Amino acid sequence: MSLPSEAMRGTPPGILLIRALRGKDWNLRTYRYMVLLITFMAYACYHATRKPTGIVKSVLCPDAHKHATEAQGWSPFNGPEGPSRLGEIDVAFLACYSLGMYVAGHLGDTLDLRLFLTTGMMGSGIFVALFGMGFFWDVHEFWFYLSMQMVAGLFQATGWPSVVAVIGNWFGKRKRGLIMGIWNAHTSVGNISGSLLAASVLDHGWGWSFMVPGALIVFGGIVVYLFLAAYPEDVGFATIHSVGSDVMPESLVPVDDEEAPEGKCAQRQGSMCRRSIGLAEACMIPGVIPFALCLFFAKLVAYTFLYWLPFYLTQTEIGGEYLSVKAAGNISTMFDLGGIFGGILAGYLSDKLDARAITAASFMYAAIPSMLLYRCYGSVSMTINIALMALTGLLVNGPYALITTAVSADLGTHSSLRGDSRALATVTAIIDGTGSVGAALGPLLTGFISTRGWNEVFLMLTIGAFIAGILLTRLVIAEIAEKSGQNLYREQQNSGAQPLLQEQR
Repeated sequence: MSLPSEAMRGTPPGILLIRALRGKDWNLRTYRYMVLLITFMAYACYHATRKPTGIVKSVLCPDAHKHATEAQGWSPFNGPEGPSRLGEIDVAFLACYSLGMYVAGHLGDTLDLRLFLTTGMMGSGIFVALFGMGFFWDVHEFWFYLSMQMVAGLFQATGWPSVVAVIGNWFGKRKRGLIMGIWNAHTSVGNISGSLLAASVLDHGWGWSFMVPGALIVFGGIVVYLFLAAYPEDVGFATIHSVGSDVMPESLVPVDDEEAPEGKCAQRQGSMCRRSIGLAEACMIPGVIPFALCLFFAKLVAYTFLYWLPFYLTQTEIGGEYLSVKAAGNISTMFDLGGIFGGILAGYLSDKLDARAITAASFMYAAIPSMLLYRCYGSVSMTINIALMALTGLLVNGPYALITTAVSADLGTHSSLRGDSRALATVTAIIDGTGSVGAALGPLLTGFISTRGWNEVFLMLTIGAFIAGILLTRLVIAEIAEKSGQNLYREQQNSGAQPLLQEQR
């Protein structure tokens, strides 16, 4: 005797309740909007919990460039070694995040994505809050803060492979770059929200800057558990990948369990029946390795700004004045605001040109002069600083957003997989996991290099952006050759049509 279809598919309890209250189900478009909204909220919460460490750096280690005395800041971060220890905290988080990403990607393709994501959000919230509890418990042991960040990094690794896999399950390739570019604004929205939340409660004690975002992501995890349908099959619709189409036609849904072949468990049971591929097999998909290595350097640049920009603003004279910690945290959100437009623009251009590599490489090369201009002229006035900061955010976050969303989803549903969409989380984990190694390296190096001067830090960032562009050269050449071949084919078709028309006359 077969189980009821709702039990087999793991329909979220919140959706079951809404069905019971309404007496009918939502249509496909409503579910898609629901999935976009919930995954947007979920990953915004993840990023919001990463911002407090950047906001409180100047409180834990004030006037680090002047070697603050032991009476200032918060031990063990307030001595001459403060910046280095803060860098070690960042790299501990990001190293565990990047290592955990490879495991999380495979688990995401094997387990129920909704429950997996819920667990990750709950665990992240708990350990981010525990870091902040160090303030209330008067903890001054370095190992405590290091271990809290490491465990939080492992839980944070569950987020990105899961949300990208969910979006890939519900949306086809058509206009994927634009859709995911808009959707990827959750990264910047999370950064902005996290910065504003952390800065707003900083006056009450730096511990609250961790407690509030931690509570936020726990609440988000509850919403995910109640309402996120990880697969169309979970709520009775056919998978887009099972029908070989970029768009899920209404005529193909909902699924009729009695008519579905018994062997096609993946099409019928969604989250409750999973097949996945191994890491080695996923690495062999064309384009995975070049984009993963490119993202290594792209995230090195992006995460250096993420973790150190507020600190840099407090240590740099702008228009003849130094910013307060709270003001620096608020103004640093302009980098993320520029990143929102960068992700959307990169997604739109890559769809329009049908050229992911060309778009990503162009943005990385353009980011080089932008960062140099920001370093040289950002101190002239606040207006110029904000304008150049937003421009730099646009160019740095554009390719980062494109590669981690549309490119990962494209490769995760590559034709070589023969329609097995269960590679989505694994491929996403390989690309973003490799990128996260760079994300760990950038803040760590900055912690050491910044003690020698910020010019050296910006030199590191420009070199990283240049290497990121170079790594896509082979794919850029291939895309140019493909487009040249298409244009030549069109010209031959048009020239061949002319004699045919004359003969008919």
